[in-house]
This record gives sequence, structure tokens and C-alpha cells, in this order.
Amino acid sequence: MIGGETKLLALIGDPVGHSLSPAMHNAAFAADGLDYVYVALNVKSEGLPAAVRGAAALGLRGLNVTMPHKRAMVTLVDELDEGARISGAVNTVVIDGPTLRGHNTDGPGMVEACKEAGITLKDRRVLLLGSGGAAASIAAAFCDEGIGGLHIVNRNPENAGTLADKLRGAGKKVEIEVHPTAALDGAVRAPIIVNTTPLGMRDGDPLPLPPDYLDANTALVDAAYRPGAETALVRQARERGATVVTGQRMLLYQGVLAQRLWTGRQPNVEVMDRALS
Repeated sequence: MIGGETKLLALIGDPVGHSLSPAMHNAAFAADGLDYVYVALNVKSEGLPAAVRGAAALGLRGLNVTMPHKRAMVTLVDELDEGARISGAVNTVVIDGPTLRGHNTDGPGMVEACKEAGITLKDRRVLLLGSGGAAASIAAAFCDEGIGGLHIVNRNPENAGTLADKLRGAGKKVEIEVHPTAALDGAVRAPIIVNTTPLGMRDGDPLPLPPDYLDANTALVDAAYRPGAETALVRQARERGATVVTGQRMLLYQGVLAQRLWTGRQPNVEVMDRALS
């Protein structure tokens, strides 16, 4: 029962009505008897600074942040973890009195999803499609797992180069190469492929790389997520025998890590998974 001692958490974005996060988090709180409640709040861009100040003033314990506010949130918090600094995007905020701490749990969440699928990252080369906030967070987390090399492919090589420079500047001891999308003609390959482009989130989207990149010796990690459906890239990967991690698994584990930051305890992963399904 919600009462005066209930701790409040919120997702802020625009729109948020489609989000599965409230169901995921509230199911775990109910299962474990935790006096927390998680709500989704639609916040327009022009109202974001006031909303963040209000959340702190009202004593919320934390926030999840979704599009289009992840980048803008960087300037509205007091501290940033490494993933948020490198990616320039915040998806989780911990409110500790007057202090707001910004985190990006996408990358560590994807690492957890890869472990679940039995994908070994250490010493293996990774082909990363895209160079935005999700790509940066995943790249930083994968580098910390000791990958053997990183190939960043982007239609704008300058953006990919900027990400490479950020990773090097953060002390990531991994060989990093940057390629234009034209390199996806077979010139660059790796046993682990990570798609962070939005391709696949809508019907009719083209594949972000040729299907012949996918085979039984490949692991396909797709950050794109379609509620209730698999992306065309994931379907192709399954048909060709590749090991697959879907965007839904990253959604699950970034939420697990966010809840751990808010509560200080290990969340009920099984219940969260069932709520997403």
C-alpha cells in the first residue's frame, strides 16, 4: 500500500506511455515487499530543468531518463559516472538529498545480457554499428571487459572518430579503428556484432549490414528494441545460426542495474523478466 513512507521513482521522457519500465520495476518491488513505487511522467523538453529540480525538491529517490532527454540531463546533474561522461547521455539518476548523480546503465546492462547468452567478450574483436549515446556506453563497458579490438562503423566517420577519441581519452587500452558504412562490403569483420543504429525499430527498415555477416560463428547483439516483436536483424541472425542478444535483454539488465543503484540491493531479476515478457 502506498503511504507516507513510500519511496518514489519516475521515468521521464516524451512520450512515455509505451514504456514497460513501470511494470518491470513495480513487479519487482511488490515481489520483494519493498515500499517503492515507479511511475512514468511525460515531460516536454522545455520543462525538463524544472522537472528535475522538482523531483529533488519532492524527495524522489531517482529517475530513469528516456528520449529525448538523455543528453540534456548531463548538464542537470551534479556528478556523472564514466559511462555517462563518455556517452554524453544519462539514463539513470540517483537523488541523494541535494546531490543528483547521473549514470548510464545501457553499456553495463548489455554486458550482463551477453554473459546471460554465454558470449565471451574478453580478447574478442567487436564490430560496432553506430556511434551515438548507446554505442558509446556499450563501447566503454565492452572495453572494460577486455575486448580484443573495436571497429566502429558509422555513416559519418567523423562522429565515429569522436567516439574513438573519447574512449582513448578515458584510458581504454583497446585497439580502435573507425570505418565508413562502405566498409560493410566484407572489408571489416568481427565475431561479435553490435547494432546500436535505430534500423529495425520500424517495419520496412533495411538491415544495418549485409546478411552474410551473420553465421554460426557470429554473435549478434542488437540494441534496437521492438515491444512484442523481434527486429529483422535478429530474425536473420537466428535463421543463420548466430548467437543472439536482443534489445529486450539490454532493457531488462539496464533496469536491473538502475534498481540496484536506487535500492542498494540486488533486484528480483526473474520477476522483472516476467513483467517484460
